[in-house]
Amino acid sequence: MGLTARVLAIDAGNSKTDVAIVTADGDVLATARGGGFRPPAVGVDTAMDALAETVTRALTASELTSVTHVSACLANADFPVEEERLTAALRARAWGETVAVRNDTFAILRAGVTEPRGVAVVCGAGINCVGMRPDGRTARFPALGRVSGDWGGGWGLSEEALWHASRAEDGRGAPTALARTLPAHFGLPSVHALVEALHLEHIPTPRRHELTPVLFATAAGGDPIARTIVERQAEEVVSMAVVALTRLDLLDEPAPVLLGGGVLAARHAQLNGHIEHLLTDRAPKAVPQVVTSSPVLGAALLGLDEVGPKEGAQERLRSYYGA
Repeated sequence: MGLTARVLAIDAGNSKTDVAIVTADGDVLATARGGGFRPPAVGVDTAMDALAETVTRALTASELTSVTHVSACLANADFPVEEERLTAALRARAWGETVAVRNDTFAILRAGVTEPRGVAVVCGAGINCVGMRPDGRTARFPALGRVSGDWGGGWGLSEEALWHASRAEDGRGAPTALARTLPAHFGLPSVHALVEALHLEHIPTPRRHELTPVLFATAAGGDPIARTIVERQAEEVVSMAVVALTRLDLLDEPAPVLLGGGVLAARHAQLNGHIEHLLTDRAPKAVPQVVTSSPVLGAALLGLDEVGPKEGAQERLRSYYGA
């Protein structure tokens, strides 16, 4: 299969989708970018139609109508039943002879390792963690937010910062500079004014994510409350990583722990430094590193793992993506 194999690699997140057509030699024949993939919000059929537009552009550019294998790393593929449903939907499109669907966090993990072995913690809008071994064993979490035991991510951090700032301003909580820095970011005089603006959507809801960098800047300035929130995020990252390493029997041997997503890729000194400190104590053989490579690279590498890449294919593919 490796002689003629071509992989359709899909990394479909909530905000954007990247697609690549890759040969078993690691050559990229075509790429395309589209909008987010959100089956829970719009339904599987509508989400697949939007994905099809992006895939069709890539296939057309590569002068192909189908490939050997479809490697799809998709947001909202959190439970096996969702993976099965999405696999069936992709098979119905007849883009490839075989199809493999994984949660999109696996793409970030595979992008950062030379073999499918290790753990990745992704902290972007939310937080998630997966792990894998070459024998096919995996570790993962539902990652549905607080309802599944998660804490943090950009959205959660901004909410936590607002909680402390509101209580500081009205007297229910301890003083914190967040009561000044958060509203000041939007040119407002008080937390009360900020909360009102968010509630009435004078400030669009998605802009709440802008408060997370303000939180980190306030923590870097020495504010105790802000620093506590940042340290709590580090604790959550390490907790997920250690559990995944333990499940995969990787805790007692050198293993990569990849840190990805906008919050971790920003390399905030306090957050990333505290993560490394905690890992040294709880998983001393873990090797943490920040991953900034395009996740579609990971989806493509997972596809090559399936079809049997030619010698040097991984290096050629990584070079294309500057990794």
